[in-house]
Amino acid sequence: MRIARHVLILGGTTEARLLAGLLLEGGDPALRVTTSLAGRVAAPGRLPGPVRTGGFGGAHGMARWLDEHGVDALIDATHPFAGTISFNAAQAASLAHVPLLALRRPGWTPGEGDDWHPVGSLSEAADALSSLGRRVFLTTGRTGLAAFAHLDALWFLVRSVDPPEGPRPADLEMLLDRGPFTLEGERELLRSRRIDVLVSKDSGGAATAPKLTAAREAGLPVVLVRRPPVPEGVTVAEDPGQAARWLYSRLGSGPDPRPDSRLG
Repeated sequence: MRIARHVLILGGTTEARLLAGLLLEGGDPALRVTTSLAGRVAAPGRLPGPVRTGGFGGAHGMARWLDEHGVDALIDATHPFAGTISFNAAQAASLAHVPLLALRRPGWTPGEGDDWHPVGSLSEAADALSSLGRRVFLTTGRTGLAAFAHLDALWFLVRSVDPPEGPRPADLEMLLDRGPFTLEGERELLRSRRIDVLVSKDSGGAATAPKLTAAREAGLPVVLVRRPPVPEGVTVAEDPGQAARWLYSRLGSGPDPRPDSRLG
């Protein structure tokens, strides 16, 4: 009998959900797959397989969890901007002697007609706004509004999955919504709210990309916050198929690890 191999996926993204489903649906029956969620989203989407929720207590706490639960491989499939947990994962994997892969969707690239203004942080994004517009569509999530709270002369449309926390701009409209978003819907938001500048993180992926197309069509500037780097030395896969093949090759389990149509 083959010994079960245990894989921990640090989740919270579409890619994490797809990877867990891919491994459970067509993989090795001796492969155990657990997805971990930070618990920051009030109503996360349904996930395949066992799920744990909550923090680990830093890198050393994660390393202890990996050891105590017999984890054979760790896949960091968190949001591209979840920088702290990614660095904790790198340290924990090293401490526990567990192979680590970062699953990161590619970032967006500008096309003809785009007026993008890349910045390194939310604070830099706030500094750039005064020269670009007065009615801002802010799509950077609920936890970073404090960087814009002092901009009293600007009006904000803020969209996030859950209500924001902490300081926020005084003059704003809150829109609670979850992607994927349609191009028609994004066009209507820009038109109805008279938006003249968009602020976004470079999250990548198709679910929230229509806002960029709508901004290009309307000739609007886009302030785009660059994503933090993956920890040095960590292998990166760009899609769940690549991640699955890496996992099978490291564990020597699962279906034929050669690329096929099902694995993308």
